Amino acid sequence: MLRNQLCNGALIVLTMVIVLTGCSFPGSTTGAAEVKNQKGGKEAVVNVYSARHYTVDDRLYEAFTNQTGIKVNQVKGTAEELVARMKQEGAASEADLFIAVDGGVLDYAKQSGVLQPLESEQVLAQVPVQWRDPDQHWVGIATRARVIVYAKDRVDPSELSTYEDLTSDKWKGRVLVRSASNLYNHSLLASFIELNGEQDAEAWARGIVANLARSPEGGDRSQAKAVISKVGDVAIMNTYYVGQMSISKDVEEAATAANLGIFFPNQHTTGTHLNVSGAGLAKFARNQEHAVKLIEYMTSKAGQTLLSQGSFEFPVNEEAEVPALLAAWGEFKAQQIDFTALGRHRNKAIEIFNRAGWQ
Repeated sequence: MLRNQLCNGALIVLTMVIVLTGCSFPGSTTGAAEVKNQKGGKEAVVNVYSARHYTVDDRLYEAFTNQTGIKVNQVKGTAEELVARMKQEGAASEADLFIAVDGGVLDYAKQSGVLQPLESEQVLAQVPVQWRDPDQHWVGIATRARVIVYAKDRVDPSELSTYEDLTSDKWKGRVLVRSASNLYNHSLLASFIELNGEQDAEAWARGIVANLARSPEGGDRSQAKAVISKVGDVAIMNTYYVGQMSISKDVEEAATAANLGIFFPNQHTTGTHLNVSGAGLAKFARNQEHAVKLIEYMTSKAGQTLLSQGSFEFPVNEEAEVPALLAAWGEFKAQQIDFTALGRHRNKAIEIFNRAGWQ
């Protein structure tokens, strides 16, 4: 049973310049290790290569800096770009921490040789074993469930049961989901391959395609809005989007969240699919002590509470306080899977999506 869990165009362009060319800019990790403080000494810093793009992370780093005096510098990009950069930079890399939003991607970073084992008794005490790499190359900082959301005014939750049931005839023309190019869907299907085998996983993908209300388009928020707009009746999406929409200043988004029901599928079988965001200590970390301190803070009760309250992700530290909405959803049975399987089966999942005609 489990306890209760964006940027503008200019920033995207700037991030791509940083990642792909390695050019520096004020506040980036490039050259940050040599930044001087006002007294002439080296400033205490930790350099984070992050594939997360959530504003709550900035607040988390600010709180860490206020508490420790250690400045957090960030370079953002896709996980693949950041791993490639770390490999290219080698021992010259200024990365101290690598952060990504998928267990398979975290294992990819480990297998790529850009991480090293983390040694911290505090982290071990704060993060249960299921949210840590067995060799301590990465540690979870938050999780998210990929659930079924439904229109409260048109769907009785007693009609819902499993991911597999969404392929039955009663859901024909009623299912919404984002495209096959999305990492969240890659990992969901990869988990089915691991648990049920390739044949059953492909049958599921084909069944979903047959029951789609429309061709996949938009992100998870778009699926939620399409449910309320009566394009379809149910959608597959991540829980934290519902939470974020519930407190949105956008009236449409807030109303959408209020009219959606949340259903955790497969409670009597394999459990609801979860994925993890995690942090790994860079192999050539120059500020290793500071990096460990940051991970310790991010996984502490205070850090986890701040993270969960801001992102509506589920915390990995069981002592953290979660938003009222997450608490109201209650406990649920989580899918038990080795996160390395998500990366191991990713290419096969993409092949299956292509064969199934999932656009």
